[in-house]
Amino acid sequence: MTIHREGYKTIGITALIFGLLNLVSFSFLSAHIPWLAILIFVVSLALFLFIISFFRIPNRQLTINENQVICPADGKVVVIEEVTDQEYFKDKRIQVSIFMSPANVHVNRNPMSGEVIYNQYHKGKYLVAWHPKSSTENERWSVVVNNHHGAILYKQIAGALAKRICNYTGVGQQVKQGDEYGFIKFGSRVDVLLPLDAKVEVQLNQVVKGGVTVLASWN
Repeated sequence: MTIHREGYKTIGITALIFGLLNLVSFSFLSAHIPWLAILIFVVSLALFLFIISFFRIPNRQLTINENQVICPADGKVVVIEEVTDQEYFKDKRIQVSIFMSPANVHVNRNPMSGEVIYNQYHKGKYLVAWHPKSSTENERWSVVVNNHHGAILYKQIAGALAKRICNYTGVGQQVKQGDEYGFIKFGSRVDVLLPLDAKVEVQLNQVVKGGVTVLASWN
């Protein structure tokens, strides 16, 4: 396991706060109220370890298959439905949405290889990630990748807690399936818009792993 570069600053600040808080706590409380000093240490240590775990990049065997679309994020499948895309395709698509809790790995990986033909950041609201309008009204970052099978759109969507979306792609860039393309801080969701003839391989409420679980296959 490694730590994502987006976490270096946050972990450093948290470590400093953890150290100062417990230095003050044990200096002034340990002699008179030892149980409180121990409680502060345990709670602050748990929070510190949670922050470290949030930015983790676990070692895993990625799924690489040009005939499949792989899940871009860890989490739970919360939506599988036919929608009309108003942003790019202007036609009907199959939307699969993956909700990412704060406990999930938050690295986002390319679902397939191809060329980035669209990349757009949208300012917006911070509705809870499972709200039906979060896909179109929340802060989000949309990417369309095209290859010989066709094009798919995937969105990083901010939620009530997620206040920063990181995206490392640009129009004209050639991306590889499984490579990291972004990061969302502190929980949210990722939507994938597939052609109607794609075969969805996941089910509602299924727990998936980014870069590993097969989301769909090309017919």
